[in-house]
Amino acid sequence: MLFSLTNPEIAILMMGIFLFAVLLGFPIAFTLMAMGVGFGYYAYFDPTRMEHLFDNRIFQLFVQNTYTVMDNTVLTAVPLFLFMGYLVERAGIVSRLFFAIRLASHRLPASMAVAALVTCALFSTATGIIGAVVTLMGLLAWPAMIRAGYDKKFASGVICSGGCLGILIPPSIMLIVYSVIAQLSPLRLFAAAIFPGLLLAGLYIAYAVTLAYFNPSIAPKPPKEDIPPRSVILKEVMVSFLPLFSLIILVLGTILGGLATPAEAAAVGAFGALVLSYFYKTLKWKNFKESVFLTAKTTAMIMWLFIGSWTFASVFSYLGGHEVFEHFFKSMNLQPWQFLVITQIIIFLLGWPLEWTEILIIFVPIFLPLVAFFEVNPYFFAMLIALNLQTSFLTPPMAMSAYYLKGVQSKNVELMEIFKGIMPFLGIVILAMFLMYLFPGIALWLPDTLFAN
Repeated sequence: MLFSLTNPEIAILMMGIFLFAVLLGFPIAFTLMAMGVGFGYYAYFDPTRMEHLFDNRIFQLFVQNTYTVMDNTVLTAVPLFLFMGYLVERAGIVSRLFFAIRLASHRLPASMAVAALVTCALFSTATGIIGAVVTLMGLLAWPAMIRAGYDKKFASGVICSGGCLGILIPPSIMLIVYSVIAQLSPLRLFAAAIFPGLLLAGLYIAYAVTLAYFNPSIAPKPPKEDIPPRSVILKEVMVSFLPLFSLIILVLGTILGGLATPAEAAAVGAFGALVLSYFYKTLKWKNFKESVFLTAKTTAMIMWLFIGSWTFASVFSYLGGHEVFEHFFKSMNLQPWQFLVITQIIIFLLGWPLEWTEILIIFVPIFLPLVAFFEVNPYFFAMLIALNLQTSFLTPPMAMSAYYLKGVQSKNVELMEIFKGIMPFLGIVILAMFLMYLFPGIALWLPDTLFAN
C-alpha cells in the first residue's frame, strides 16, 4: 500500500501520523526524529546502491542536522537567556516588585490586577519562561487578589494572560528561534516586537481597569488605611523596580544599539542576573545549581526539537509536502490579506492541541516561502505569528497557562473557571492582531527607524 502512493501523498500521510502521535501524548522531539528517520529511510532508499541496512542518506542528514544546531551561533543566546531567567526567578525580586507596583497603582480600579500584569510583563521580559512566570505569579499574586475579594475567573485570566507575554516582549527566546527558522535578523525581530508587546500589555491593563470601573465588585479597592506614605511607596519602587528594569534595558539596549549580538547581550544579562542575586542576597549554591540544571534541561529540549524538526521538515520537503501547500495556496488566487487571515486561522487552530515550539518549528516553515510570493513583509508576518502564538497558551483545551495555574492552586479554583477567565484576554489578543494589521507601523516603524541604513 505504501509504495502505491505518490511521494506528496506519503508526505501528507507523514504529517497526519505525526499529529495523531502528538495527540496521543508521545514526546514531540523524539516523535519528530522517529518520523523523520522512518519516512526518510523510505524517501532516500536506493536498492541499487545499498550495501547494508544503515547505508541510507537519512542517517547522514540526521547527523548533519545535529552538528548544524550545535554550530549555530545565534542559538547560543538560548541557554544564556534561560540562565538569566532562572536566576532572576530565584532572586526573590518578584514578590517585592508586585508589592511595590501594587502600592504605586492603588488609586486605579483593579490596582492589584494592574500590578500583576505589569509585574508579569517585566518578569516575563527578564525570564521568557512562561511556566515559571505563571507558576510564581499563581503562588504570589493570585492568592493576594482572592484575599482582597477579586473574582476568581478575573484573577485567573489576569495571571494566565500576563504570564504569556514573555514569548512576545524581547529579549524573547521565541524570537531567537524564529530568526533561525526564517533566516531573519534577530535584532530587527526584537525591535519589531517591542511595540506589539507593549500594545498587548496595555490592552490587558485597559481591559482590567475598565471592567473594574464599571463593575467594582469584581475587583474591590484596597482600604485606605492599608496604603503607606508616598515616601515608602517610592522607596519600594526604587529598590524593586529599577534594578530589574535596568537589567532589561542593558540587555535590550546593547542589542538594539548594535553594541552586541543577542548571544553577547545574553551573556551580559546572565552576569547581570548574578549581580542582582548578590544584591538581593539570594546568590546561594542551591539556587545557582538549580538554575544551571534547569537551563541545561530546557536547552536540551529546544535543541532536540530543532534537530527533530529539521530532519522531519527536510524529508517532508523532499517528498513534496511543501509543494502541496504552495500549489494549494497559489491556486486559490488569494489577495495578501486573505493569505494572512487563512494562515493566522490555521496557526490559531493549531494552538488548541500544540505548544508554540511545535507550531513554530514544524508548521511556520510551510508558510515562509509563500510570504515572498504574496509580497508580505517578513517581519510583519513574524509579528502576526508572535502575537498569534499567545493563543497557544490561552486556548482550551490545551491552554498550558491554565494548567500551570491549576497546578499550584488545584484546591482553590476549577479548571473551567480559569478557562472562562481566559476568554476575554484571548479576544484581546485577536484585537491586537487586528490593530497591527490596520496599522503595520506598530511592528515596522521601530526596526525601519533603527536600522534604516
